[in-house]
Amino acid sequence: MPRHTLFISDLHLDPQRPHMLALFRRFLAGIDAEACDGLYILGDLFEAWIGDDEDDPVLLTVLEDLAALSARGVPLSVMHGNRDFLLGDRFAQRTGARLLADPSVIDLYGRPTLLMHGDTLCADDVDYQAFRAQVRNPDWQAAFLARPLAERRAIATSLRETSKTETAGKAAEIMDVNAEAVVRALAEQGVDRLIHGHTHRPALHRLEVAGRPAQRIVLGDWYQTGSALLCTADDCRLLEVGADGALLG
Repeated sequence: MPRHTLFISDLHLDPQRPHMLALFRRFLAGIDAEACDGLYILGDLFEAWIGDDEDDPVLLTVLEDLAALSARGVPLSVMHGNRDFLLGDRFAQRTGARLLADPSVIDLYGRPTLLMHGDTLCADDVDYQAFRAQVRNPDWQAAFLARPLAERRAIATSLRETSKTETAGKAAEIMDVNAEAVVRALAEQGVDRLIHGHTHRPALHRLEVAGRPAQRIVLGDWYQTGSALLCTADDCRLLEVGADGALLG
């Protein structure tokens, strides 16, 4: 396999979905450290992350697997999502990961590429954007992290149930990205390619920014099967993760 970089997002790993935890473990173990220039996780690695003092033994195995990947020499970068925005310095130290700001621009084989989780692009979902602003507030986060672990876990469960109820009542187009927000994000960063997750609608989109061709790549989720984007110096391909953790296609 030629030299490549991998991008994934929206795994939503949870002890209640052991089959996906096992698939992710096989995927990490199968990454060729000699050929892979890096793994980028663009948000929602976990269904919920209530703080770096998380003590669930199942979730902690994920940190061990990520640390093992880093130890093999594969650069690991992790971006906050809307479910795991409390990933912090302790997580980074334990896994060897670099925490990425959202948005971030990287040099991907000579082509500047914008990376985002993608939730800020869903500008039409006004209620969600207000909630996002609240939970990203440092004062809110400090107060939440000051609560006992069990209480935080209960709050996270309640918030997920509320989110499911509200999502079920929203039109699909409201929860998708706003086209103008996409163009604005690309124009502000001065790039012609964007990679993001969040919407769970994997696809390669062509568009125009200031009269020039541009590309938006949407990553898939890990609910029914695994999904990854493989980029080389020549192109990017969305691939399925097979049952053995290997990339198909």
